[in-house]
Amino acid sequence: MNEFSFSVPQNIVVGRGTMSKLPEIAKKLGGSHALIISGPNLKKMGIVQRAADYLKEAGIQSDSFTDTEANPSVDTVQKAAETFKACGADFLVALGGGSPMDVSKAVGVLAKYGGNITDYEGAHKVPGKIVPLIALPTTAGSGSEVTAFSVITDHSRDYKLTVFSYELFPDYAILDPELIMSAPASVAAACGIDAFIHAEEAYISTAASPFSDAKAEKAMELIGGNIRRFVANRMDAEAAEAMMTGSLFAGLAFSFARLGNVHAMSHPVSAYFNVPHGVANAVLLPVIAEYNALADHGRYLKIYNYISKIPAYEGEFESAMLVEAIRALSADIGISSTLSEAVNNASTTGTVSKEEIGAKIPAMAADAMKSGNIAVNPRASRQCDIERLYKLAL
Repeated sequence: MNEFSFSVPQNIVVGRGTMSKLPEIAKKLGGSHALIISGPNLKKMGIVQRAADYLKEAGIQSDSFTDTEANPSVDTVQKAAETFKACGADFLVALGGGSPMDVSKAVGVLAKYGGNITDYEGAHKVPGKIVPLIALPTTAGSGSEVTAFSVITDHSRDYKLTVFSYELFPDYAILDPELIMSAPASVAAACGIDAFIHAEEAYISTAASPFSDAKAEKAMELIGGNIRRFVANRMDAEAAEAMMTGSLFAGLAFSFARLGNVHAMSHPVSAYFNVPHGVANAVLLPVIAEYNALADHGRYLKIYNYISKIPAYEGEFESAMLVEAIRALSADIGISSTLSEAVNNASTTGTVSKEEIGAKIPAMAADAMKSGNIAVNPRASRQCDIERLYKLAL
């Protein structure tokens, strides 16, 4: 067993209708003026205004920044930080999926310490506590409300940089399942599979511990048993609660055990081709699961039983069964089956040929090798291995 330690310094509230607790929690933080960071769709849906109304009723002023995009950029972080300073806010509310969460954490750093978010790239470069932050996830996917990471795209390098610091943990997380019950099926699928992969990669990571295992196993149980049902009917309250809680546990698991080759390789796919993060992960997962099978020590059977419709037992299980179960799950919830299909579904400039994608593979592999997740993948990987895995996924 690895030596391990853990601390969960946040305050977390879970339950239907808990968004109404936002002003109560803001007052606990001593906040009087919020900047709500969200995205354009949540603004159109009126959810940003709901948050603002809750705060207003309690005498708390708010402004909003809703220009957060998928795979948010360095420029977006800078604009949001300037908005925070200009409006005189003293705390942040992250409302949305992983993108608003990542932007909010980055803004919390810049608003307190200045500079550019690229100055804090890497591990433990944030000098102290950031601006107070309350996180309200509206997807069951990123787990960012309980993680110490902010992932931001630097378009000047076609690169997704990561800021890792335990100072990035939001002070409070409010998980209201009602906030995910209006998600489109495609979003529910991409976010849900992302959450499952967080748990799966944390579970097989060489940095796993009994603490992270416990969270990962419960996350896979909740997500594996409910993702099909939730994608089929997002208004299924029981499934929504299970998905949101599973995503939370998955986020806790990978905060302490890290991830693996799937996430290391998916970030460059999103940076180069703007493929949604969860979709990029799902396309890569079966290929990497097959690659990692050589290092399995009994965990593949457990993972299989969390997602398969038919349970298996020791003596009859083979690793290829997990690979096929992963492909079946993605097919059931409408996720692309190949990297080429995912890239073309995300393209806004016409068809992207396999040759065009293939030409980017050496650069994507080089970027993937910079990720700390490669180091804790259960099977050791060289750049040539990563290039081969991309080609298999293509």
